Amino acid sequence: MITDLKGTFELHNGVKMPYFGLGVYLSEDGNEVINAVKWAIEAGYRHIDTAAIYNNEKGVGEGIRQSGINREELFVVSKVWNADQGYDNTLKAFDESLERLQLDYLDLYLIHWPVKGKYKETWRALEYLYQEGKVRAIGVSNFLKHHLEDILDSAEIVPMVNQMEFHPYLVQQGLLDYCNENQIQYEAWSPMMQGKIFELDAIKDMAKKYGKSPAHVVLRWDLQKGVVTIPKSVKKERIINNADIFDFELSKEDMAYLDGLEKGHRFGPDPDTFDF
Repeated sequence: MITDLKGTFELHNGVKMPYFGLGVYLSEDGNEVINAVKWAIEAGYRHIDTAAIYNNEKGVGEGIRQSGINREELFVVSKVWNADQGYDNTLKAFDESLERLQLDYLDLYLIHWPVKGKYKETWRALEYLYQEGKVRAIGVSNFLKHHLEDILDSAEIVPMVNQMEFHPYLVQQGLLDYCNENQIQYEAWSPMMQGKIFELDAIKDMAKKYGKSPAHVVLRWDLQKGVVTIPKSVKKERIINNADIFDFELSKEDMAYLDGLEKGHRFGPDPDTFDF
């Protein structure tokens, strides 16, 4: 049931992950990201998603401290960058992320991209961190089906999450189904197609019908598909407004229509050809 901003999806290890969060990609370290995190928490958000490569973990940690909320109430995510992959490097990178965030543990740690020849060793490091209790859940980002199959071939622990570019032009229903079958929680990045959803007449018409914005329609579609979503913004009004999606529901027909916009179109890099 998609009920409110503090609602969760349960990961396969029993950890509850808030299905709506704040993404901080491109949010500048310092006041910009500190304020975004504080405003989000104030508005009821409980899930904050950052990464080492965003260079704003320090500000995220500061925003969390300034919010005054209990650490246990939050779900904090970071990711190991490509240059830091491999077993020992990943353990070191994790400690450095914790140090910047000034936190004792993470709720979720992800492999940012599937760096060929390295991601299996990186996964072994994440399993160690999980078994040591330094992180409550582990997962991957930008892993296609063949990457997941490769990991599952030798993994002791099935990834709990796969964070992917996901929007009406890139549904990848086959990958979503595969993740669901293997109890890997799907999560969306770039749900707004880098702002392009605001140019699509069909989505604008749908928004009018529900008395909502195109952003609301797409974010609601994410959640109704069982996909965690983390829209990013540094504007207070937008952060508050993005979360205004719990007082309406898309019809089956409208869900199917949005699914049907699939074009296999990426706005971000392709995991198979990304220059790591």
